[in-house]
Amino acid sequence: MKTARNRKAIAVIPALLGRYLLRVAAKTSPNGEQSQSRFRPGAVGVISERFEWRDDTRPSPAYNRFKGTPYRILKGEVWRPAAKLEAGPLLVYCHGFMSNRREGLYLARFLASHGYTVVAFDFPLTSRHAPDKPNGLDIVNQPGDVRFVLDQLLARNANPNDALFETIDPDRIAAVGLSLGCLTSMLTTFHQELRDPRIKAAICIGGPTSMFSSRFFANPAVPTLMVYADTDSIVPYAVHALTAFERIPDCTLLTLKMGSHAGFAQQASTLLWMFKNPDSIACLMFAGEKSEDALRQFDFPGMLGGQPMGILDPGESEVPTKPLVKLAMKASRQHMFTTLAAHAFLDSVFAKSDVDRKLSSQYLVETLEEENSGELKVSPKASLR
Repeated sequence: MKTARNRKAIAVIPALLGRYLLRVAAKTSPNGEQSQSRFRPGAVGVISERFEWRDDTRPSPAYNRFKGTPYRILKGEVWRPAAKLEAGPLLVYCHGFMSNRREGLYLARFLASHGYTVVAFDFPLTSRHAPDKPNGLDIVNQPGDVRFVLDQLLARNANPNDALFETIDPDRIAAVGLSLGCLTSMLTTFHQELRDPRIKAAICIGGPTSMFSSRFFANPAVPTLMVYADTDSIVPYAVHALTAFERIPDCTLLTLKMGSHAGFAQQASTLLWMFKNPDSIACLMFAGEKSEDALRQFDFPGMLGGQPMGILDPGESEVPTKPLVKLAMKASRQHMFTTLAAHAFLDSVFAKSDVDRKLSSQYLVETLEEENSGELKVSPKASLR
């Protein structure tokens, strides 16, 4: 009897797997002629390679039962155009807490098909592969990880015997991060002591940014795109998106209506596709804690230099968050709109011609919302480039 039941259960697996693969492969499309055109993959194929690099100049600090190491191991992946084109922009993707380097896979593959090189790697102590549960305190060391990876890539870019030789333009580098990864990208872009001046543009996706004051963003004034969901149950929209938008001088805010926090991650359209709101699972993973509660566990102001560096107490601007909405925007559509906005924003900064930069900026701040107004809102602060 038990064997018969096992056989029946096994027989169901292919059907369930088939439904899963069909669901994952399902296409989504934006509204409007320009959006549909811009959402097409680029003309070149995409190749990727994995790497494992060791930084012997900085330690992985001990915590919990992890004894620490005098070095840091960075395992990552590079996506780039399959055909050798002229040197193009480089995008560094920073993953969120308890996540991994493939969190932004949809964005990496799309941008690589349009001539970008994209690199992402697992942060040693905040990824899901951390040695003894992820440790949020290590965020202070993550800008150094970004700097180390950039050094390695640009060294390969200068080596005539390397596959990356002259594929990257060192003057066109951007950083993007999701959630805690947004903190990393912001610190790497703006923090007076931790910043890397090679970063010329930044994208913040659903990041807890209320701790950054206007002073933090004042110098340098780097072009920034913020992408947030107005019903995010992990990082409250009013606390973080609206507050940071007022403080960043050169900033555009994309608001996704009825979006979720977890919906920005690649896993939301695969492993979590059956949930009406991916944040229902994310909230369980964070044990029901809101972002401010988690942030207050760590002395981020003290770790990052406090008010002289523009770092505020995360709880100073706290307001009540919205309850979990039952039905959120589909993750595939969040990915689509994030991709459209990120590509247009990056091209508005990095495209070679003035005409292309202008057209990309105009699409981002005008056309994207005009064609998809029911699902998103675009709030530009800077004038058209």
